[in-house]
Amino acid sequence: MGNSNLENYEKIFSPGNIGKLEIPNRLVVPAMVTGYANKDGTVNERFISYHKARAEGGWGLIITENYRVNENAGASLNRLGLWNDNQIETHKTLTDTVHKHGAKIAVQIYHAGRQTTKEINGKQPVAPSPIPDPSIGEVPHELTLTEIEEIINQFAEASLRAKKAGFDAIEIHGAHGYLICQFLSPFSNKRTDKYGGNLVNRSRFAVEIVNVVREKVGGDYPLIFRMSVDEMVYGGITIEDSKIIAQKLEKAGVNAIHASVGVGASSQYIVTPASVPHGWTADYAAQIKSVVNIPVITVNHINHPDIAESILKSGRADFVAMGRASLADPELPNKTKAGKISDINLCIGCLQRCIGNVMKGNPVGCLVNPECGREKDLTIKKAPSKKKVLIVGGGVAGMETAIVSAKRGHEVHIYEKNDMLGGQWLLAAMPPGKEEYNSLVTWQKQQIEKLGITVNLNSPVDNGIIQEINPDVLIVAAGSEQVPVNIPVCERENVSYTNDVLAGKTSVGRKVIVIGGGLGGPQTAAHLAVNGHQVTLITKMSEISSKLEPGNRFFLLKLLDEYDVNIKTGTEINEITSDGVIITNENGKETLKGYDSIIISSRLKPVKLETLEKQLKHVKEVITIGDAKEVGDGADAITAGYEAGISL
Repeated sequence: MGNSNLENYEKIFSPGNIGKLEIPNRLVVPAMVTGYANKDGTVNERFISYHKARAEGGWGLIITENYRVNENAGASLNRLGLWNDNQIETHKTLTDTVHKHGAKIAVQIYHAGRQTTKEINGKQPVAPSPIPDPSIGEVPHELTLTEIEEIINQFAEASLRAKKAGFDAIEIHGAHGYLICQFLSPFSNKRTDKYGGNLVNRSRFAVEIVNVVREKVGGDYPLIFRMSVDEMVYGGITIEDSKIIAQKLEKAGVNAIHASVGVGASSQYIVTPASVPHGWTADYAAQIKSVVNIPVITVNHINHPDIAESILKSGRADFVAMGRASLADPELPNKTKAGKISDINLCIGCLQRCIGNVMKGNPVGCLVNPECGREKDLTIKKAPSKKKVLIVGGGVAGMETAIVSAKRGHEVHIYEKNDMLGGQWLLAAMPPGKEEYNSLVTWQKQQIEKLGITVNLNSPVDNGIIQEINPDVLIVAAGSEQVPVNIPVCERENVSYTNDVLAGKTSVGRKVIVIGGGLGGPQTAAHLAVNGHQVTLITKMSEISSKLEPGNRFFLLKLLDEYDVNIKTGTEINEITSDGVIITNENGKETLKGYDSIIISSRLKPVKLETLEKQLKHVKEVITIGDAKEVGDGADAITAGYEAGISL
């Protein structure tokens, strides 16, 4: 570790304080739902191992996901809680583990309010007013004054249990549209009593919670308040409101403000994809910082230490929370401190296995890090004996297998038929807003070079190569290819497929029709529109990209609208003509003319290696992975590659 690198990240590695709590550096793991907890609100070995990895990785402060203050206060199943004393012991095991590895740990406590369902909690959701949350639609029960007082006291009792469990601080969750946020906001609070109406009244619930928590845990115990400083909805909290609220919270005894944005109805802004600028909410944090005398934490799409250092140096925030970056590489702080920046496995902002999993009710994971959430079970250990491994295909699955296999001590050879590594992932990075996906391939290539793995480009594998290398294991990672579609007269010269367009293998005229509304079609349409083409997108689906993560979909639709892409849903293609298509939709049959190019997005199928089948019979072990086995997404490919590597 050289001093020069510490100088480059002087702000990151300077200690900071939240109240009387000294934190070793300015890097924070913010609260993120994992789905790893037990149903009774306690923690388990999986949850502890996940936090241990981040503590070992050098993060200064880890904030747990949201803990329920009562049994019926959760937004989803398997949420943690501190609503009774019997839960304290397991949480003490968690805090002891984190402390052992040098990090500080805070617990986030919350009540979901109307942003949940009766199905999840067994009871009708509650809220300041009987107004359904737009993202859920279930009418909540309007809290009475007695019920409000009861919940306020539950926050206090949960806080005391947190202190007994060894947490270094408490973060009160007043953001993202949950109950405290619902009281603060005119978007959700239409009460006419002392808890509604003007900003003073709407702030009362939050301030009273801070007051009773402070009384319960003592005057010097650190309290953080997380707030959505702009709810990003019409009629919601604005940054000007939040400046006043933050001052009230500071006066009530809060030691730090964690400045986030968004609510359930604007969730696309809470966890933003690669298409949104890095650290875009830091300016919001700066506005809060300008009116308070306590530290401010900023958060949202900060994936690189350079971005964190820049925010800190500019004075916009005192701490930087890097949630998804900590999922992608728990060792980010240690690698930064050691000057190993190129070894950091960066978050690519894909949303697939983090918030994408959470939205589906699945445990959180990470596309670029298959170990995320599986730290207890997955470790790369030296193999008992060295093997010779031949990998057919240099896409992300094949490269992942190569990296893991080499780390285990095997001799690895990659054969790639094209002139560069990356496979179809390079095409995935072509549409606008997805350029950051390239960082995964960059990282994998750097690891391959450092590990001394033999790479052969422009080298399709044949029987002679297999005989020459004589591998102990052959990994088939040949990827997938598009399936030709059965549309009359689609063999014309002006017809091509999306993958060929993204790869630059075919020229495209100015006026274009793109056929297909799943994933490839709309993203290719965006790519062409941004590059000056006039695009019409046609799909038989009722809506486009319906399976895409909501955040990605929101910003994709926004971009298509911005570039005037003409979208025709519910439309069948009957025939491709010399300069257009014949279509049928609810308006009947129609001919679209005057188009220069027709581009088809079709499903993918595994690439088969029929010519090698005879020779493969002589290889001791053959493993087919990724799209070559079954077409999936990038996370499936990386996970399959990793698991193949640790199995050898």
